[in-house]
Amino acid sequence: MSEHFDVLIVGAGISGIGMACHLQKESPGKRYAILERRSAIGGTWDLFRYPGVRSDSDMFSFAYGFRPWMSPKVLSEGRLVREYVKETAEEYGVDRHIRFGLKILKADWSSDQNLWTITALQEATGETSAYTCNFFVSCTGYYDYDQGHLPVFPGLDRFEGQTIHPQFWPENLDYRGKRVVVIGSGATAVTIVPAMVAQAAHVTMLQRTPTYYFIAPTLEKAIALLGRFLPARWIYGTLRSAYIALQRALYKGAKRWPQAMRKFMLRPIQKMLGDTVDMRHFTPSYNPWDQRMCVVPDGDLFKAIKSGKATIVTDEIATFTEHGILLKSGETLDADIVVTATGIRLKTFGGMDITLDGAPVATHQLLSYRAVLMQDLPNMAFIFGYTNASWTLKADIASRYVCRLLNYMDSKGIARATPRAPAGQLGEGNVMSSLTSGYILRDVSELPRQGRSGPWRVTHAYEVDKTLLLNESIDDGALEFVRRG
Repeated sequence: MSEHFDVLIVGAGISGIGMACHLQKESPGKRYAILERRSAIGGTWDLFRYPGVRSDSDMFSFAYGFRPWMSPKVLSEGRLVREYVKETAEEYGVDRHIRFGLKILKADWSSDQNLWTITALQEATGETSAYTCNFFVSCTGYYDYDQGHLPVFPGLDRFEGQTIHPQFWPENLDYRGKRVVVIGSGATAVTIVPAMVAQAAHVTMLQRTPTYYFIAPTLEKAIALLGRFLPARWIYGTLRSAYIALQRALYKGAKRWPQAMRKFMLRPIQKMLGDTVDMRHFTPSYNPWDQRMCVVPDGDLFKAIKSGKATIVTDEIATFTEHGILLKSGETLDADIVVTATGIRLKTFGGMDITLDGAPVATHQLLSYRAVLMQDLPNMAFIFGYTNASWTLKADIASRYVCRLLNYMDSKGIARATPRAPAGQLGEGNVMSSLTSGYILRDVSELPRQGRSGPWRVTHAYEVDKTLLLNESIDDGALEFVRRG
């Protein structure tokens, strides 16, 4: 026996909770459920528990558009982000629609019945269950929750200390007085290093190549001043608009004037460090925003380096030894703990098998439509946020588009909506090809493709997507509709 819903949402992270809230607000009356593999709300924010874990974009634009971030914290610790998502679910009542502990194994579309059948595994008991729905929304993000990326390090088995991947941080790890080496230079590494220096004997950040950093304030000081005269919701709404505009300006500036933006990014770091550190450690060979930019709250990483409690080393690993790491330069880094902040693995749709009438579908060979639907997949959406701005900006408007589509289908008596791409539309790249980050290049075969033009082309531009998703006609000629009966 299977349980039927109008809409099934997979994932109770920030995207899934947002999708459910929009569904209740804009498509009321729909019977829906959220299927979540973990035992708690939060998704990524429930998974990552390493020291200092925090948002890597400002919270004013990262928060939902329908529920402003009402705190002066520009960058928030992960615990508060997790609480914000949970409180949103409770406030809108969507927490009552969540089924926890379910790993989705398969989603199969039946053309005869115009239904999706979702097969789920209850991991605690090993039992499987089935759910059917008219419309299916994947809100699983792009992380592989089961494994992070770990390169093959020569001699790793010789190391007598402790190795930790941030995705699986051990609870209550005692690193007081320990020598710590953090391998990596991305957002995770630059968060962990300053968070550990207070208790560790010394922390070394070992990077193969430098990364661009943007120094942001921890607190928005304008709030206290404006709060004397203006309503709080007006202040936070204005700050949201201002931070969105700032994000877009920085991204566009980096693409148009890369050398000028490089100087703009490096100047405050040079000012904080003075002559204490070689700036080559912070000067990447690529242009700004060719890879994700890391935000450093109040320059805490650079303060830790300047104080001598942390060190940055740019080199490659020759081999692990019993007591640390031997670098290709011949230098040795002694370590009691090595943190392999070496990145994530990609896994779209949570790794579930997707089939049409029982036939397997290679989703990485399909085009995305408006970066929300998938070529040739009926009644299915995927909520995929921005990588060059706050994730939730795109997740919000994508969810609203799904509601627009559902309402349109109801008003016209439509049972099935399927994007059909014209011949020759397949272009170069995928839905994340605006970046050359290692985690994208490693698992490029996991990602849906993008087309040459129109709704098949991923814009990565909030102002363009708002019009495309919220204002342009649903029936644009690219969707094939089948009416009920």
